[in-house]
Formats: sequence, C-alpha cells, structure tokens
Amino acid sequence: MAAQKIKKGDHVIVLTGRDRGKHGEVIEVRPREGRALVRGVNMVRKHQRQTAQDEGGIVSKEAAINLSNLAIEDPKDGKPSRVGFRFLEDGKKVRYAKRSGEIIPEKK
Repeated sequence: MAAQKIKKGDHVIVLTGRDRGKHGEVIEVRPREGRALVRGVNMVRKHQRQTAQDEGGIVSKEAAINLSNLAIEDPKDGKPSRVGFRFLEDGKKVRYAKRSGEIIPEKK
C-alpha cells in the first residue's frame, strides 16, 4: 500500500467544486473510496429520524469529498501545495510541501 499524501488532521484547501477556496481540517480519510471528510466543507442537509439520544429533523453534516479535489495547505504561506516524500538523515520518511520545501508536521 502506498503512503498517503493526505492524512487525518491535515489542513487542506478545496480546489474545485461548490466549496472552492474553502479551508478545513481533515476529519476522516477513506482510502479505498479515495475520499475524505473535511470539517465545514461540502455540507449537506439530511433528514434524521428521532432516536432516544438524538433529536429528529433536518441536520447539516459534512459529506465526503474526492481526494483529487483537495490540496495540502503549505505550512509556510497557507497556499495549496502538492505533497512529496523524502528521507531525513536518520532514515525517517517524511512528507513535504513541494511549493516551499517545508516538512509537513505529523498530527498525532
């Protein structure tokens, strides 16, 4: 399995579609589907049945967006960047923004 370019916790920018230009944090990545959930992006309204825990009605929630429509936010200037991989001197593999060359910090 290839290394993922976009991971949970990354800050991304939407490149195309209804929400073009919006920024958000990745909540969940679905690699098999090639899609991701981004906080506050691609909001849809769903009818939800009332349960013991939740109230019923029309609820707004995030829908999955295709990974090809997302770009990592460059840590240096906040603009969209492509992602590359490189190895550090200690042999650790890291992701970096091709726009500025800055290493993308790991979120854990």
